[in-house]
Amino acid sequence: MENERRVQQKAPAGRYALLDELRGLDLVSMMLYHACWDMMFLFGIWMDWYAGMPGRLWQQTICWVFILLSGFCAPFGRHMLRRGVTVFAAGALVTAVTLVFMPGERVIFGVLTFLGTAMLLTGVLEPLLKKVMPAVGLAVSAVLFALTYHLDERWLGFGGLRLALPDAWYANYFTAFFGFPPFDFYSTDYFALLPWLFLFWAGYFLHGVVGRARMEPLRRSVCPALGWMGRHSLLLYLLHQPVIYGVLSAAAVLFA
Repeated sequence: MENERRVQQKAPAGRYALLDELRGLDLVSMMLYHACWDMMFLFGIWMDWYAGMPGRLWQQTICWVFILLSGFCAPFGRHMLRRGVTVFAAGALVTAVTLVFMPGERVIFGVLTFLGTAMLLTGVLEPLLKKVMPAVGLAVSAVLFALTYHLDERWLGFGGLRLALPDAWYANYFTAFFGFPPFDFYSTDYFALLPWLFLFWAGYFLHGVVGRARMEPLRRSVCPALGWMGRHSLLLYLLHQPVIYGVLSAAAVLFA
């Protein structure tokens, strides 16, 4: 009975516990993915499945859930611009640290830089976005995301319907920020403004399609520990790689 009461408990006032817990679960998945990345590329433990399609699908699932959920939760916040500045600054910190200490594994225009930019743009454009019918905004955002998903491969379209894009658009780091990276661009974590802004906005408009009244069941907590992680996702994101690297380094020494 005690466990049942714990499961049935509600989130702290104003919180939708299941959303926090979904973010926390996605964060755990991301940590495991990055641990595998470290084992592969920093410790030389080759895993065929990780280098192949299963690893790719795992990585994309983590990204899609995290960005879509971030967009979905954006309307809850009353200080989106402030949050955007904080997240963007955290992304800049990650870039600076990797450039100084790990230039071969540098992170330029990583997920935090993208999310901060998406929050800032959404905060500025929100008066216009609110005028769009949520169902229309969701449909248009989803189509535009699919249409621009392969921008980094220099084409636009769906499946076999492809429009090749001019090489001149892929000029430098400035164009890379928007989704048009030059051939010599390199980053171990790259999330350009396009196509990912459209996935963020798909989540934003999905919030309106669902409506607050139908979100009440999301206040129920299933795993408080994951909820705590979800509420502290930015801090945990910044700390997880140094911790994972330290654990793996210690393990390598112990089992050498």
